[in-house]
Amino acid sequence: MADLRRLARMLKEIDDQMVTCMRCGMCQAVCPVFADTGREADVARGKIALLSQLSDEMIRDPLQVKERLERCLLCGSCAAACPSGVKVVDIFLKARAILTTYIGLSPTKKLIFRGLLAHPALFDRLLSLAPSMQGLFTHEVDAVAGTSCARFMSSLTGDRHFKTLAAKPFHELIAPMDEPAGASGTRVALFTGCVVDKVFPQIGLATLKALAHAGAGVYLPGGQACCGIPALSSGDTQTFRKLVRANLKLYAGKSFDVLVTACASCTATIKHIWPDMATEGFSAEERRAIAELAAKTTDICAYLTDVAGVSPAAEPAAGPADGRVTVTYHDPCHLKKSLGIAEQPRDLIRANKKLRLVELPEADVCCGCGGSFNLAHYEISKHIGQRKIDNIRSTGAAVAATACPACMLQIADMASRTGGGIQVKHAVELYAEGLED
Repeated sequence: MADLRRLARMLKEIDDQMVTCMRCGMCQAVCPVFADTGREADVARGKIALLSQLSDEMIRDPLQVKERLERCLLCGSCAAACPSGVKVVDIFLKARAILTTYIGLSPTKKLIFRGLLAHPALFDRLLSLAPSMQGLFTHEVDAVAGTSCARFMSSLTGDRHFKTLAAKPFHELIAPMDEPAGASGTRVALFTGCVVDKVFPQIGLATLKALAHAGAGVYLPGGQACCGIPALSSGDTQTFRKLVRANLKLYAGKSFDVLVTACASCTATIKHIWPDMATEGFSAEERRAIAELAAKTTDICAYLTDVAGVSPAAEPAAGPADGRVTVTYHDPCHLKKSLGIAEQPRDLIRANKKLRLVELPEADVCCGCGGSFNLAHYEISKHIGQRKIDNIRSTGAAVAATACPACMLQIADMASRTGGGIQVKHAVELYAEGLED
């Protein structure tokens, strides 16, 4: 009975949010999945039409509804372009939660989310064993992009060119930190994020180097949990709430001026999705703590430029053939469309005098990763990614930069599959490389 009442409340919530959709079709022009498939069911307008009858459709064919809802990158392109301001991503996340409450999680997802991800210490211990063994199952295919392929075909890896786990995760390279405010008078809390921790620890190291250069004291707690977006994207609100609470214990009530992350998805999740989805299952005190933490959260590029005052280096007079490395920049959807952060990562790259930034055609078009979307719909993801790598190659850049580890995984895959030769780096890495040790 409690679950039925919860379903009724959630259905009413999304009904109330959907009434502002005018079915104008503006979402068609920006949806990367629709651009690839041409299916009305794959665009936001088509999904909202389906959700308007969700209670009936859920009883008639819940698995079909679930499949249609999951053919979405959750990139937010539709929401950013919507003239009516429909909170599309919020609606879709709630709809997925409704369906998961009704159908239940698959055994695989239950194992991954509730058996592993919801237990950060266990998750870290198990993944710490993998680097020593992954060479048995993978082989490097592109040294420049740093990608590998599976030695044996599996349904999980397919023919992907992927980044393997780092030899040591960030949390093993750097002990927890609890520094006082630095020379700038600022104390910064750092949220690492799973992909930075386990695949790209060099991003975490670059972030610390940049914060030290900015004169910021750092609060880096041990035992950090996932931000919760993978579980929530699959409708698992139970694991999401557990992960939010685990992180709240580490940060809420601590004294710091700002919380930064180097992951666009983590930043958008903590800043927007935590408060939006904390309407049920959290106490009033927890909701206040979530709101306070969200208000302090920003991206590392925005902190360094907007707060710490990093600015572009003066453009040299020598022109393009001056020995600088050519870099182009891809806008992560969750950074530009969800948070409005676009110029800051570019300014951070321009602050490195050894680099020349050239603008990327369609820089803010989604790369096609979408987290679990890449696993479930790799062919569509690959087609969208091909357009991105074609644009990157058209610039002649030796380095493709972005500010989201998930985008880095996708671009590295696409670069490797199309001949290699392109490095993929985070904007904060490029900035840190220009700092004098």
